[in-house]
Amino acid sequence: MRNSTIRVATFAGPAAEPVIRSVPWPQVPKNAALIQIGACGVCGTDLHILKGHWPKPLPWPFTLGHELGGVIVEKGGEFTEDFMGKTLGVGSKVMIPALMPCGQCYYCVHYPHQANKCLTPVYYGRYLGFDKPPHLWGGFAEYVYVDLDMLPGTKVYKLPDDMPLRLGALSEPLTSCIRAFNRAVRAGGFTWGDTVVIQGSGPIGILAIAAAREMGAGRVICVGAPEQPRLELARKFGAEATVNIEEVKEPQQRIARVRDIVGGFGADLVMDCSGHPSAGPEGIEMLRDGGTYVEMGQFTDAGAIATSWHRICAKDLNVLGSWAFTANDLPLGVDMLDRARDKYPWLDMQTLYPFDEDGVSRAVKDAMAMKTVKSTIVPWPELV
Repeated sequence: MRNSTIRVATFAGPAAEPVIRSVPWPQVPKNAALIQIGACGVCGTDLHILKGHWPKPLPWPFTLGHELGGVIVEKGGEFTEDFMGKTLGVGSKVMIPALMPCGQCYYCVHYPHQANKCLTPVYYGRYLGFDKPPHLWGGFAEYVYVDLDMLPGTKVYKLPDDMPLRLGALSEPLTSCIRAFNRAVRAGGFTWGDTVVIQGSGPIGILAIAAAREMGAGRVICVGAPEQPRLELARKFGAEATVNIEEVKEPQQRIARVRDIVGGFGADLVMDCSGHPSAGPEGIEMLRDGGTYVEMGQFTDAGAIATSWHRICAKDLNVLGSWAFTANDLPLGVDMLDRARDKYPWLDMQTLYPFDEDGVSRAVKDAMAMKTVKSTIVPWPELV
């Protein structure tokens, strides 16, 4: 028998501790569904928000969390298929991404490959305040609510029936990596056999290693820290070499080390997954002339750093930014996880935490301290 209330975690502002609140079990109308959350990852964006780095107003208090895998437990009669047309029923495994383009604005209509820059997107785990009924708008909770009439920009994606929900919770961040590489592909800056350097060994960096390998990279090198647990895991995911920034502390030394590993002239592609403002000036010097630099780590504004744009010109570089993904990119992440589920140690990325105030707090703090690769909150252990 179901409970009459649902527990959700809210944060009152930057640096606040989580507070678990109970809300009534909602009525589920015809074009809506209630999803029981099996696993929700703590994203770097969640950490930046809690550090006060998010550049736009936020509806405090609200529920964080958007990297989730769950199961439909209730749905209305018109809620019958996912965004890709796959049939949904009670018991279907699904995920919902944070960024959900509306499909109707200038960018969604005229530049669908840039629908990630939608003018009126839906953001679960960020722009929907706790005060908005039925109060279930983020992944740090027992359930999340979706309503296609209330929020038409909402996207729901079916996961394979046999996919562990822990694995499904990685599909959103992995998709961001796939789109970043596809940006380089479309610009003529990434092709089969290319040598790739990943700056950053956090969850995005680790997933980017797998994406690079699956998308045809010949060699992959990772620059980051700490050795445990991050660089060790990077090598398990297929990085042939790692450069520890805690040991090789000077940028010129790291540049020389990378160039030595890849053969002197530099890499074909360097991707920043670190979010540190110093990565760009350092990373472009790891490139061969004519190479491609992809910036996907500066998802929040970490500040400016002095650099010489002459180097971009002199080295004849491609420089690309990549912001999240579009609605049609997401299935690529789900498919890669499904196809390569036994090829990479995906679940080794995740450190599991219970859904209570102490568990949520530790998940966030351990992620900030880089004690984990992907802190993952598990409201219902029996589901994962």
